[in-house]
Amino acid sequence: MDQKPLKNVLGAVAALARGDLVGLPTETVYGLGADATNADAVAKIFAAKGRPHFNPLISHVVSLEAAEALGVFSPLARKLAKAFWPGPLSLVVARQPDCAVCDLACAGLDTIALRVPSHPLMQQVLHAFGKPVAAPSANVSGRPSPTTASHVLEEFGDTLTLVLDGGPSLVGLESAVVAVTGDQATLLRLGGLSREALEAVTGPLLAPDASAKAAPASPGMVLRHYSPRAPVRLNGSSASSGEVMIGFGPDFDGADFNLSPAGDVVEAAAQLFAVLRAADALNPSAIVIAAIPETGLGEAIADRLRRAADP
Repeated sequence: MDQKPLKNVLGAVAALARGDLVGLPTETVYGLGADATNADAVAKIFAAKGRPHFNPLISHVVSLEAAEALGVFSPLARKLAKAFWPGPLSLVVARQPDCAVCDLACAGLDTIALRVPSHPLMQQVLHAFGKPVAAPSANVSGRPSPTTASHVLEEFGDTLTLVLDGGPSLVGLESAVVAVTGDQATLLRLGGLSREALEAVTGPLLAPDASAKAAPASPGMVLRHYSPRAPVRLNGSSASSGEVMIGFGPDFDGADFNLSPAGDVVEAAAQLFAVLRAADALNPSAIVIAAIPETGLGEAIADRLRRAADP
């Protein structure tokens, strides 16, 4: 194995052990990582992101066994974990009585959000660190999520001790988040797994109670989210002077950007946040985005875009 990535992994582990923040690659998007058991380190995440303290963080662990030391897994939760871990699924389950993750990372709730990521560098970090890592997307809250190390540097610059470069994120959307209570599963956030793939394991997923006044149980449940600085207009077919057009499919050859010239929602998901950032960097009067079919991962893309456009 090349020694430079190994040294970077060891540097990331040393920084986490000191209570510092580190930019970390995952297959979904890049994360802003801190020791999930260290409340002071987790507080630095909230400060850096400008994130509401009521919004819980996902704790990343190396395996299902490590996750079960932190959360209570029903047979259905374990079935989901075995089907999709390592991968782009976060599970919200009850916390174990002796859960090592600090209260701040769980936003004071009696539940915990857990994920086993598949990115090889992130796996190396988790193996070497030996503790859960809280790692929300490495962006200022409300901004598009980062899918390259350079995006992380654009957001935080020298604020971070280290950014571990693992190349472009393969999935490009945050993880899907499912809360499991006994034999009931509730889809809290659309993401890098389609509803159809999840329901093949769970059966029909419940929807969160929209009337509930409680704090969000998962990241990504705040309405305005993933937003560029420029206003966003959805389901457009063309852009006016001063606007930037983001197309989808072969009918948008002349667009400034195209999420997928072939009309592939998987490719569009991987490109989404990087294209939003590139379009926003042009300082347009508005960003116009073509309609995306809400099938498969297109449902999660449409969810992100509606949140980006919310005034």
